[in-house]
Amino acid sequence: MNKENPRQAWMSLLAKAPTHSLEDKMTAVGPEPEFKWLRHPELGGVMVQGRAGSTGGRFNIGEMTVTRCALQLASGEVGHAVVQGRSKSKARHAALVDALMQTPRANSLKAQVLDPLMTEMATSRDARAAKAAATKVDFFTMVRGED
Repeated sequence: MNKENPRQAWMSLLAKAPTHSLEDKMTAVGPEPEFKWLRHPELGGVMVQGRAGSTGGRFNIGEMTVTRCALQLASGEVGHAVVQGRSKSKARHAALVDALMQTPRANSLKAQVLDPLMTEMATSRDARAAKAAATKVDFFTMVRGED
């Protein structure tokens, strides 16, 4: 995780995590703590931008659906979430993790939810990379008609 800004790192991880994995990990943690909604989960859209070669001028790639929410634990910590797609439960779980990571339960939550998610996602990324590498074609140049 990003040591300079750990919250940014866990928010990024939660936003990218598969819905079923996050829900499974949160179910294993135990019952949800008491909270009140500051912003109920709501669907919306964002414009996704890119850069040619990662350095060129910005251009709009297209729109993406997101779900966002905000909640406050009974102890006062506020959790926010913005996740890709239309999963209100994923947004709720991500916001709960964000709020709980600001409590004394942070270390156990990191061990039970964030670290396993990071491992699963790295394994999945490595599997995709290995599958792509298996299709790699090595091109070489042949010299024709040497005199």
